[in-house]
Amino acid sequence: MAAQIQDVRKLLAGAKKELFGKSNVVATGVGFKRVNGKATGDLALICSVSSKKEKKFLSSSELIPTAIQNIPTDVYPTGLIYALEDPTRKFRPAPGGVSIGHVNITAGTLGCLVQKNGIQYILSNNHVLANSNDASIGDHIIQPGAADDGRFPEDRIAELSDFVKIEFQGLGGIEPPSDCKIANGAAGFLNLFAALVFSKTRLVSKKITKTQASENLVDCAIAKPLEAGFVKNEILDIGKIKGVADGTVGMSVQKSGRTTGHTKGSITQIDVTVNVSYGSNKIATFEDQLMTGGGMSAGGDSGSAVLNDKNEIVGLLFAGSSNSTIINRIQNVFSALNVEIIP
Repeated sequence: MAAQIQDVRKLLAGAKKELFGKSNVVATGVGFKRVNGKATGDLALICSVSSKKEKKFLSSSELIPTAIQNIPTDVYPTGLIYALEDPTRKFRPAPGGVSIGHVNITAGTLGCLVQKNGIQYILSNNHVLANSNDASIGDHIIQPGAADDGRFPEDRIAELSDFVKIEFQGLGGIEPPSDCKIANGAAGFLNLFAALVFSKTRLVSKKITKTQASENLVDCAIAKPLEAGFVKNEILDIGKIKGVADGTVGMSVQKSGRTTGHTKGSITQIDVTVNVSYGSNKIATFEDQLMTGGGMSAGGDSGSAVLNDKNEIVGLLFAGSSNSTIINRIQNVFSALNVEIIP
């Protein structure tokens, strides 16, 4: 005889205290038991866990019973559950994943905190913090960005400290060789556009300390917080970074961004060479990039830190299209800026 939902709900009310005492349980509820990823139609007591461990690594007291009073249980790995917040509002302290930008752009995403010589910095894209090369060291960074009602000086959070110059083709910068088959082929095949809210044009005195070849590796910059208490060493809806990893084909990844929030995907391609449009006839070729499928990002998510399912950072999101997201390898970012994660 099939269990009645009112009976299962009553059973859960009496059992949930015991279930919450088990290892990693973060939620309990009533739902359908799943087998091989598909709902069976049989009611079950569902235990959501921060991480699902193999039985051999759990003591008998930590194991969730397979059934309680003939009602089956099921374990679902949700990860840690956080209160969802609006990433476009003002945060103090500000974590990764929230709106930020140079005073003369609309808005991008605060990626994460990094350090150099024991000093902490905000990491994001050049086109978010340094206005696509049109900035000077010491320029003002606001959180939230101007598109999210950020204002100067009341929302000033940091000053631009360093950025890697983006080398543009054609009208945007360096004229590429006419027989550049790799770049031209990538443009025709991928037809990708930058996942950013494009910056406004202004004339400034540039102070650029780092450059890269005409085929870029990174779109990145750092800014020094005005006060240590203005920032927080974690990422909204994800938590703390737990290390660095190499992005590989098929790897599950996640990010928290200003526009689409916490999203997940998987790396579909590595060693990607791609032409990226920055608007106003500005095209830049990038090599050694990672690509994920659609649904992971949208305009304004630029600058998001990309992590694997172990919360190890693998890249810095900077561009995309309606069905793809392009990510700098984090090793290239850290090398170019001479920074590292904060333990």
